[in-house]
Amino acid sequence: MPITRRIFMKNGAMAIVGASTIPSFLTRSVFAQAAAAQAQGKKLVVIFQRGAADGLNIVVPHREQDYYRLRPTIAIQPNQVIDLDGFFGLHPSLQPLKPLWDQRHLAIIHACGSPDPTRSHFDAQDYMESGTPGVKSTTDGWLNRALQAEALRNGKASAFRAVALGPQLPRTLQGKVPAVALNNLRDFSVGEQNPTAVPIATSFETMYADSVNAVLHGTGTETFEAVKMLKSADPGKYTPAPGANYPNGPFGNSLRQMAQLLKANLGVEAAFADIGGWDTHQNQGNVNGQLAGRLTEFSEGIAAFWTDMGNEAENIVLVTMSEFGRTVHQNGTGGTDHGHANIMFVLGGPVQGGRVYGKWPGMKPEQLYEGRDLAITTDFRQVLGEAAYRTIGAKKLDLVFPGAQLTPNRFLNILRA
Repeated sequence: MPITRRIFMKNGAMAIVGASTIPSFLTRSVFAQAAAAQAQGKKLVVIFQRGAADGLNIVVPHREQDYYRLRPTIAIQPNQVIDLDGFFGLHPSLQPLKPLWDQRHLAIIHACGSPDPTRSHFDAQDYMESGTPGVKSTTDGWLNRALQAEALRNGKASAFRAVALGPQLPRTLQGKVPAVALNNLRDFSVGEQNPTAVPIATSFETMYADSVNAVLHGTGTETFEAVKMLKSADPGKYTPAPGANYPNGPFGNSLRQMAQLLKANLGVEAAFADIGGWDTHQNQGNVNGQLAGRLTEFSEGIAAFWTDMGNEAENIVLVTMSEFGRTVHQNGTGGTDHGHANIMFVLGGPVQGGRVYGKWPGMKPEQLYEGRDLAITTDFRQVLGEAAYRTIGAKKLDLVFPGAQLTPNRFLNILRA
């Protein structure tokens, strides 16, 4: 595989292709010691459900009779719902999240989303990741700007301050603040000891040292030292905490590696992962089927991550989002089409959970958006803005979400101040 400059330099960020599974001994390096003070603060984790998840079958309004009228074969029946508050309930595949709700670590926001009316996956994801609905000219992501708006902890920047679990940097983290994309240590090699791996590190050191130093504002050398240390770690060495049973597949693997990365005390402040497969136009199913399978993987992964983090979970806020919801009516092929309002989950130690936030708009014909969708009553930027403000200290909300006129008095107060 030829190594090109584009692999390392994309949208002002560094992507270390194929690196992951940070060993605990990395905390003893000079680089990690310099970042240790940063790692003591709160961390913000963002999970993107790509494909437009069906919020109505994820958090079910089981006391809403129109829900059952509009979804005669795919609705989750009242006796199948995991009841939350007498009106809303979880899809039964979300059982792993119920203890977190009971412990008030999990909050739900219903009828939220982007005010832009697009039903295009590409545009809607772009708008939510940029944080500027309807504006195509935005060049960076809201989470990168949130880190720009934060007063740097301890006056030092860790090369692992912003990380994405995956092969490339997501739109959310692109921008002026250096960010790192991490995938899998098994595909990584320093030098030529492993002829089947991608020999990135040699090229990184000899060909791109100056560029990386410039991008990372002087941390390029330390980063390379950290990368070299990864090579000597056994990818199978890490053992999750007891009871942290990650599901098989890319999502479970991403969260497992994210937990390991956060535990390594590398100065991570913001982390990102995604999970696809939510575009259920056909054969969506109800308690079984396509959506149920996605939700099982989703909930098991998040629950395992929470368990794995142990006491450190108290300093983590995890937010989930999807580009838009799905139609209130089921279609002729047993699925749902592109909709509007959706749900978001917020999980963490500082969360005031055990509650569904937001105003329920109703599902009667006159209450629907364009006669077909659940109406939005909460702008997704209110949720993300509060998370960024109260977790990583992004006080300049006009920088994070330009044009949103977002101030703390518009927060839903999901997180303790």
